[in-house]
Amino acid sequence: MTKHQKKMVAPIIVTCLLSAYLLAYVYVAVTVPMTVILKVLIGLASAALFGTSIYVLIQRIKEIRSSEEDDLSQY
Repeated sequence: MTKHQKKMVAPIIVTCLLSAYLLAYVYVAVTVPMTVILKVLIGLASAALFGTSIYVLIQRIKEIRSSEEDDLSQY
């Protein structure tokens, strides 16, 4: 495993865990009796969070591949 691949493991695992959590949250929201509007809002919020986490993962992978280090590592 290369140095870049080792740095990519943690963001991918965190994104997978967050995605599983969001899917479980949507499943519970769908199965619990509540109004349709509330179910739609929960679904939209979960979809937005899922999309954002995928976007951030892609940006992080691009950053790792371009060998840029985090700003925090400079301090």
